[in-house]
Amino acid sequence: MKGIREIAITDMPEVSIGNVQSDEAKTGVTVLLFDKKGAVVGVDISGGGPASRETPLTSPVTADNPINAIVLSGGSAYGLAAADGVMRCLEDHGIGFETGYARVPLVCQSCIYDLGYGSATVRPDSAMGYAACEKALAGGNPSCGSVGAGTGATVGKICGMERAMKSGLGMYAVELGELRMAAVVAVNALGDIFDPSTGKKIAGLLTADRTSFGNSCEELWKMGRRENLFTGNTTIGAVFTNGKFNKAQMNKIASMTRNAYARCINPVGTMADGDSIYAASAGDVEADLNVAGTLAAYVMERAIVAAIR
Repeated sequence: MKGIREIAITDMPEVSIGNVQSDEAKTGVTVLLFDKKGAVVGVDISGGGPASRETPLTSPVTADNPINAIVLSGGSAYGLAAADGVMRCLEDHGIGFETGYARVPLVCQSCIYDLGYGSATVRPDSAMGYAACEKALAGGNPSCGSVGAGTGATVGKICGMERAMKSGLGMYAVELGELRMAAVVAVNALGDIFDPSTGKKIAGLLTADRTSFGNSCEELWKMGRRENLFTGNTTIGAVFTNGKFNKAQMNKIASMTRNAYARCINPVGTMADGDSIYAASAGDVEADLNVAGTLAAYVMERAIVAAIR
């Protein structure tokens, strides 16, 4: 895209990304750790079944305290235990909101449902969260694919896991002048995945013999009313920028980023998904809100594609 230059995710010094996973159990944790001054964070939740923790901290009507870390993980709601380990790790390193009696790290988290891919009884826990936070504190180990929160991610699950495809964790970053924007996403969708730059389907529901693509929307029409489509879904991600914005503006940027989900995933945002997007400001570059929101959607698109590729 003209005027925009792709950069490495490590060219965002305000954020360090730590990944830890269990390759045997097929689940993991990704920690986005902000520098010591923290970040201004908003959120957009479009799915009907989110597994999340401390998302009220992102509301413009709550206290304007900086967020120290965002955690993405597997394990469904069980995986929320990972944030306990992240908090302990940050406390051990003197990071958190000073209350007068203790430093309390402010940590938001969202989880994907990956219990149907690997082990349903082994989930990210406090120890895994602590280990991922240590990775982030040590400089990070960002990577795309079956790592961190994307270890157990799959897509195209409307007909069950036997016709689904493997997905993963995706990352992408760009700069436009002084403004930098990056995205991290664990793609674990009910629907099919498309590359908006070509319009082509790149992953999703397979036919019964797994030789070609099926069509998730057509399957949805055929099913009609069905009480439970929850076969293991949710796409969770975050965009972060060195642009300077307040909490209300970051919530708007998060909602604009949702356009990437709509362009890449179909169907999306169903009651069988827990789709969520965090948006974090961790810098002081003056920037236009509309430019930043549009750029956020663009980097999220490319991160979703990277999670598949």
